[in-house]
Amino acid sequence: MNIIETSQIAKRYVMGTEVVEALKSITIQIKKGEYVAFMGPSGSGKSTLMNIVGCLDTPTSGHYILNNQDVSRMGENDLAEVRNKEIGFVFQTFNLLPRQTSLENVALPLIYAGYNKADRTEKAMLALKNVGLENRAHHRPNELSGGQRQRVAVARALVNDPSILLADEPTGNLDTRTSYEIMDLFDQIHSKGNTVIMVTHEEDIAEYAHRIIRLRDGLIETDRINPNVRKVNLLMQPATNS
Repeated sequence: MNIIETSQIAKRYVMGTEVVEALKSITIQIKKGEYVAFMGPSGSGKSTLMNIVGCLDTPTSGHYILNNQDVSRMGENDLAEVRNKEIGFVFQTFNLLPRQTSLENVALPLIYAGYNKADRTEKAMLALKNVGLENRAHHRPNELSGGQRQRVAVARALVNDPSILLADEPTGNLDTRTSYEIMDLFDQIHSKGNTVIMVTHEEDIAEYAHRIIRLRDGLIETDRINPNVRKVNLLMQPATNS
């Protein structure tokens, strides 16, 4: 079953007198439970594609079907509802609220989803437990390491049981050891049946995905199954406090 289907989507931006074609004609299908990496150099269109797949933007032309819904022409309010229900986001810069505790940050999407406070607390604590951070529930972001902050961000992304986990350069601000720990966490999330889509420019990080889609100049350059999926080997890395 395809969870994502795009048909000849294009995205054009008008900048003064210049028209920039960020995406030209992208047709992809991603099945439920796949682990996919979008790769490409700066300007290739991978970030634009991520924004469209994540319902943060809409295509200029073409169609995008997400979980059997045509979201190509939805207005902002409908897109916001789809994002909150269907997609969990993990960003390079974590995007945590600095004055909120880990628990409060993780519970935030549940407020928009209409859960009462007791249920929000219960679900958020379970999400933190699932990423190994229940003992940091009452710490604020500045009291956490980079790896711990990214784990809180992952817990927040998963607290609503989304259809897709969408990660934008998830290891971009982390050291090598901590990057491996986050990729190990993504492996665990994928092994539970979650669909994981990752945007990265790092070759070694992309190799953890089971399928790699490379973009160049707004077009798909290659779309291949990764025959040698890289596995995390934390034992070989020097220990850090993450």
